[in-house]
Amino acid sequence: MHYRSLGRTGWQISEISFGAWAIGGSWGEVDDRESMAALHQAVDCGVNFIDTADVYGMGRSERLIAQLKRERREEIIVATKAGRRLHAQTVDGYTRENLTA
Repeated sequence: MHYRSLGRTGWQISEISFGAWAIGGSWGEVDDRESMAALHQAVDCGVNFIDTADVYGMGRSERLIAQLKRERREEIIVATKAGRRLHAQTVDGYTRENLTA
């Protein structure tokens, strides 16, 4: 696997990332065991950068990625998008503090 620097963060991220849209299950039935197997295989192959969003299965992909991070010792960098489900009463919750893990 080849890696590149991510801006000025000092992080080295894999040139190939894991796109977690499909494991959210929005496009059909998805088996969480198969999703976890795919995530583990990606990390086994050197992938350390995962892309997801709060709307991928209404947080399902983010929960699976959180499980992966608990199960693996490798550093895994997650980029998630937020704010596609904005409601007037929740806009205040979309702060840098709340969105940074």
